[in-house]
Amino acid sequence: MDLPRIFTIRESSHRLLNPFTPEKLAALGRALRPEPGTAMLDLACGKGEMLSTWARDHGTTGTGVDVSSVFIAAARERAAELGVAEQVSFVHGDAAGHVADEPVGIASCIGATWIGDGVEGTVELLRRSLAPGGVMLIGEPYWRLDPPDQETVEGCHMAFKDELHALPELLEHFREIGCDVVEMVLADQDSWDRYAAAQWLNVRRWLDANPGDELYAQLREELDTAPARHARYQREYLGWGVFALMDR
Repeated sequence: MDLPRIFTIRESSHRLLNPFTPEKLAALGRALRPEPGTAMLDLACGKGEMLSTWARDHGTTGTGVDVSSVFIAAARERAAELGVAEQVSFVHGDAAGHVADEPVGIASCIGATWIGDGVEGTVELLRRSLAPGGVMLIGEPYWRLDPPDQETVEGCHMAFKDELHALPELLEHFREIGCDVVEMVLADQDSWDRYAAAQWLNVRRWLDANPGDELYAQLREELDTAPARHARYQREYLGWGVFALMDR
């Protein structure tokens, strides 16, 4: 079990595999003010940047689970680099259905709610690991502007408009599934640029180094179209944020 290579190529230089900047991730940590020793579980943790930097900055501990062996290796290297390898650990495996051995104070899934077939299922999964009074973190896209047509919807990598909520409706949805929204930090257009545009350079450098690879034609076509598509659709219409939830 592993993540298809195309994802690790696109995000080869990224530490955060979503439209957050390090500053926004740090702002979220400061807003939540976790106590030293707070245990965390991060499902679909990517390269483990949240677990490692919060362990350094706040004294938290935790476990990250991700399907990508490449990302898990990078997460372990990052933890060692920051001197927190004794505080955090990383598991290569399917995050869907993963439950912590002991209840945690923070349970998160940042930008991968497909592991629970959507927001509601992911919240239910996180609840299975959460200690009473704990906080869940959900990273989720939403419509920043109402898409005017199906072309715009597909330009944002969605099949149907109703796959996403507008921000007010997303916040109401959290309430409907029994959660209080207690914090949120939202990406902006600049942080979307930093996430998306860095992929273009990663892809170009990979193309230059791998002209005979079986993925070459697909990634060459992607690089031809991705910048304009991002500017025309994703940058304008897609929002993204991390939402802190507590059970009511």
